Amino acid sequence: MKLVLQRVREARVEVDGAIVGAIGQGLLALVCAERGDTDEKSDKLLAKLLKLRIFSDPAGKMNLSLQDVGGGLLLVSQFTLAADTSSGNRPGFSGAAAPDEGRRLYDHFVARAREAHPIVATGIFAADMQVHLVNDGPVTIPMSA
Repeated sequence: MKLVLQRVREARVEVDGAIVGAIGQGLLALVCAERGDTDEKSDKLLAKLLKLRIFSDPAGKMNLSLQDVGGGLLLVSQFTLAADTSSGNRPGFSGAAAPDEGRRLYDHFVARAREAHPIVATGIFAADMQVHLVNDGPVTIPMSA
């Protein structure tokens, strides 16, 4: 799995003009399931995400996790993170999980996140989404398992 984390002051996802998920301070995570990913990889990546110390402590040092600050987590499916741009001008997406498996892994990731963290919002898998965010820092971190 691949993630791109963005530390945000606020973020929301809209589908057909309606807000389907929103958070205040926290993390926006773009989530990509790749071929060969497993529930175990997903669980490991989620555990790392929740404990990643990328929020400022009182001294201004990035020393606090999402759980430490009680921030929200907005999870958005993003198969294009599996893009292969090594040849030609059109990205290939053969590295992404097949749609049914991608949905299963994304749903697993969301379910586990909701078990482990009190504030979790989502987009809609495979929908045409508009993502709005105020990036805090900016802090943007890629992760993979």
